[in-house]
Amino acid sequence: MREKKKISLPVIVEGKYDKNTLSQIFDAKIFTLGGFGIFNSKEKQALLRKIAENGIILLTDSDGGGRQLRSFLLGILPPERVHNLYIPRIEGKEKRKKHASRSGVLGVEGMSPEVLEKIFEPFIEDGGRVTKTSAKSTKTITKVDFYEDGLSGGENSSARRAALCRLFDLPEDMTAKALIDALNLLVGYDEYKNAVMSLTRVQI
Repeated sequence: MREKKKISLPVIVEGKYDKNTLSQIFDAKIFTLGGFGIFNSKEKQALLRKIAENGIILLTDSDGGGRQLRSFLLGILPPERVHNLYIPRIEGKEKRKKHASRSGVLGVEGMSPEVLEKIFEPFIEDGGRVTKTSAKSTKTITKVDFYEDGLSGGENSSARRAALCRLFDLPEDMTAKALIDALNLLVGYDEYKNAVMSLTRVQI
């Protein structure tokens, strides 16, 4: 049995099957939204606000429902306290289901341990320290970088962002702000700049 990796920040996921998957890999406090029930549950919303006071990690599916839940939470929680993580777009269906989802892609529960460990790598602790942050450039990607690199404010910006998302296995319809946040967490400035330089007309 593999040793569970320690994550100090609480993790928010959509449902119990997502929690079960993560619980087999990580030693972390994992809270579930209960799907769209969060929209009408004032008690759970209040609980999440309390949990988020010292920072939380938010991970939802990459389908329409997941994006809707993420958008709702970012509207009720302090955005500076939320660390948004994203699963790659992988076609398939979860083992427990007879049929694939409407989007035809795997949700959080269908991700392999290797994929999830890579996604959570910036938050995995090693001897009381986060493993990845010290290795990354301290310079962050900004809205100015996106504008100068043709990823926002231009005629072809959305296509360039989609191409960049494909390079990092991120959902292609992410907003510029969400993509900036994700890249700052996952890859850092230098890897971002190298990826931008590799964008070609063929990829776009």
